[in-house]
Amino acid sequence: MAFAISILLLVGVGLLEVGHAYQTSQELTKAAREGARLAALPNPAAGAVDAKVRQYLQTDGLISDQTVGVSVNGSEVTVSYPFQFVVLQPVAQLLVSGSMVDSPITVTATSVLRNEAGS
Repeated sequence: MAFAISILLLVGVGLLEVGHAYQTSQELTKAAREGARLAALPNPAAGAVDAKVRQYLQTDGLISDQTVGVSVNGSEVTVSYPFQFVVLQPVAQLLVSGSMVDSPITVTATSVLRNEAGS
């Protein structure tokens, strides 16, 4: 009984953690899309795309410090986010000490919009 409950608890927590990772991925995609929308405008202000992406990340409850990478190449915006599992990584670190199990996982989202400025 104790073994079955621990396995069920681990599966339940795992499902919650994977759901949280998926939600983070969706929020990054949304932030990258908003940044690409701004980058597709004619002559966006310097740093405006980075600021817009970081504003969306903060609004969605994600960190937006220097560990988050925002890359702008024309109207293509890529956001790299260091995601850390709340429960699974500390538990794995206890089981396998000294490994890189507690390192954040980099989640990346890219969005490209067509630049329609011009003729």
